[in-house]
Amino acid sequence: MERIPRITVSYAQSLDGRIATATGDSRWISGPSTLRLAHRLRRDHEVILVGIGTVLRDDPELTCRLPGGRSPVRVVLDSSLRLPPDSRLARGAVELPTLAFAAEGAPAERRAALEALGVRVVESPPEEKGCIPLRWAVEHLAGMGYASLFVEGGARVITSFLRQRLVHRLLVVVAPLLIGQGVEAVGDLGVRALAEALRPTRSRVRRFGEDLVWDLEFDGL
Repeated sequence: MERIPRITVSYAQSLDGRIATATGDSRWISGPSTLRLAHRLRRDHEVILVGIGTVLRDDPELTCRLPGGRSPVRVVLDSSLRLPPDSRLARGAVELPTLAFAAEGAPAERRAALEALGVRVVESPPEEKGCIPLRWAVEHLAGMGYASLFVEGGARVITSFLRQRLVHRLLVVVAPLLIGQGVEAVGDLGVRALAEALRPTRSRVRRFGEDLVWDLEFDGL
């Protein structure tokens, strides 16, 4: 098995397991204390990774806003290379390293436009349904010398990392509110019996303001 970075996944959800409403509204589910925790996680990891859906919906900067905090390298899983040239990530790529993992055969004109802004486009080997192979992606990052990776979303990316057992640490922020119908934090993990469920080797719960944070560790990846 190839070496991979230490991978942390974190997300904020409602009591009923939603990370957004049915309309996609997610700002802000958690409170100020856990938002600061998210920025500490950005500071403490070398790389931050999100899916293109998060970029198109939220146009995030993915920087650390703590005083004196170091911002991580930004990575987007973007098989069709849909990263907008006018997005905050693309416009800030000269100042802060930004990578887009794209599938082979992504449009050449889009690649050229992004690379002109400083975005590094990395083509992945082909995979079923045109997705970026996650293990290949994290092994590629390890090969670039990165030892820690923070995965911040969205739901499809979170589910994929959990389903493929590519998570060393999972932090789940649970906010005291109910959303009902909305965007599930985690989708199908392939679990058909309780014996197959993901169970941490270590866990603890902390309170941050009104939110509870489950801090789970997994071994054996």
